[in-house]
Amino acid sequence: MSAIPAEMGLMLSGLLFVLGLIGVLARRNLIMILMSLEVMLNATGLAFIVAGSKWGQADGQILFLLVLTLAAAEVGIGLGLALQIFHRFKTLDADSINQMQG
Repeated sequence: MSAIPAEMGLMLSGLLFVLGLIGVLARRNLIMILMSLEVMLNATGLAFIVAGSKWGQADGQILFLLVLTLAAAEVGIGLGLALQIFHRFKTLDADSINQMQG
């Protein structure tokens, strides 16, 4: 059974990261922006896994666990903020929420 070349894994990771970045920059719905951030975090996790497997180290898997922990915290905080924004402004459109004041 042949292994997938590391270059292909890194190209897939880069493609996923670029797609997530386009989603963050182009979308206006806060939920879609959060989903695009998750795609970007998963792309970095994939890059860590591929690099770790190329060098035969477990460091990539350990860093991926760190990325998963960060993604879980981001989801919790992001959805909490999205709920508060929806209750206050009755919309999740990022362009219409320009009245935020500290």
